[in-house]
Amino acid sequence: MLTLHLHASDIPGSIEHLLAQGGRMQMVYATQIDGRDEACYLAAPGAGKAFELWRVDVPPGGLPSMAAHVPLLGWYEREMQDLSGVGVLNHPEPFPLVIERGDAPAPFTLTHGAARFPAPHVLPEVTGDDVQELDFGPIRADVFESAQFRFFYIGERILRYQPRLFLKHRGMEQRFQGLAPDAAVILAERVSGVGALAHALAFCQAIEDAAGVQAPPRARAWRSVLGELERVYNHLHYLGALADATTLKVGQAEGRLLEEQAKQLAARACGQRLLMNVLRPGGLRRDLAMESDFLPRLDRLEAASLRYLDQLERTSTFLDRLHTTGPLPRAAAFDQGATGPVERASGLDRDLRRDHPYAAYAEHPPVVTLHQDGDAYARYRVRCGELRAAFVLLRRLLRDLPAGAVHAPCAAPADGIGLGWAESPRGSLYYVVHLDQHARLARVKIKSPSYSNWRVFPYTVHGSNMMDYAINEASFGSTIAGCDR
Repeated sequence: MLTLHLHASDIPGSIEHLLAQGGRMQMVYATQIDGRDEACYLAAPGAGKAFELWRVDVPPGGLPSMAAHVPLLGWYEREMQDLSGVGVLNHPEPFPLVIERGDAPAPFTLTHGAARFPAPHVLPEVTGDDVQELDFGPIRADVFESAQFRFFYIGERILRYQPRLFLKHRGMEQRFQGLAPDAAVILAERVSGVGALAHALAFCQAIEDAAGVQAPPRARAWRSVLGELERVYNHLHYLGALADATTLKVGQAEGRLLEEQAKQLAARACGQRLLMNVLRPGGLRRDLAMESDFLPRLDRLEAASLRYLDQLERTSTFLDRLHTTGPLPRAAAFDQGATGPVERASGLDRDLRRDHPYAAYAEHPPVVTLHQDGDAYARYRVRCGELRAAFVLLRRLLRDLPAGAVHAPCAAPADGIGLGWAESPRGSLYYVVHLDQHARLARVKIKSPSYSNWRVFPYTVHGSNMMDYAINEASFGSTIAGCDR
């Protein structure tokens, strides 16, 4: 990662140049250096090129908003304003994002500047004689996480939709502060349980980037194996949830059964069904051994999963509910920051495993599945393609597992900065770590895929049908925990 110091007035021109070169902004967040507020913009210049972190001293009075030019930065600017007290000027959506209930700051709010830039408490409204409003949630049936959704609709047609998230925002980024990097891996694994491995991997790679250390080849290969096992169980879970949303109960039950078998296979690989307690900065906590029955079990899971996919593809009552549901245009996917299978279903050819290889993906590049239609069926087909490719990649990685050590000494430097990333099953995941003078964590910023995809999701709901909402939401596969980190 390249670190550049810029002036606030340089940011618009730098962003324009980045976009003209085919790059994309990723996020902006605030931190403090020697008592000064600093904004950090993470830019991705393009496949194969180094990420850039643009560090900017916050001017007196606040930063100019870039949201009108780069819409995906809108939520990050509002979050920065809510949680760090850094003012953002002329924002097109100037209302609070995370802290929108009450005037008192949340316990995890940095209060040093909050009073200087209070955000106005304004919500968009839709009115009319025939317009009805439905507030759904935050308590929902089954085991869904807490979120509230506001619908403005006439009949079955949704005029406007607004998710109200962050009801259980946990302040996870602040929980990292003061921790030693080795100890903080446990916290990273718990930011989002369905992406425990991806979070731990991105965090460890951020520490390794700061330390200038690379994990040994065997550790990198095992990291890719575990990452693909996480992809397999996540995509099987997704297919079961999507079948449930279309009232295909047999399909739901079979998806959940296969998901459980995939988790049991993960437990046989590392002793933990959600792939926790394996990684540490510099490699693995311990070497892993492949049991004699591991490959036969993997073969049986693959065969059963392929039969399941074939059955879904021949079920017209399932497919009919997906076609043309919740289409996301390619331009909206790019502008609003969609990621993972959601953006690839809208024709955006991006995958961190291939474009910015980590772990063992440089030696074993994945096959990236694309679709152009952007609807629920396209999102389903992309995940089906990724599930098939994951089994092929797993077998190749296990066949070529190198021998040797699984850990290299990794001492985080005082006042260092590092960036780590992973292509999680739900999309791109980034960790930026700032270390203090004692080499402990001073600031950790997480860019999670569900945060990105919840941002873009309303663009597929406006003008759609109430009966299709649950299917559309399931086809995104976003989590609340991944957003309310």
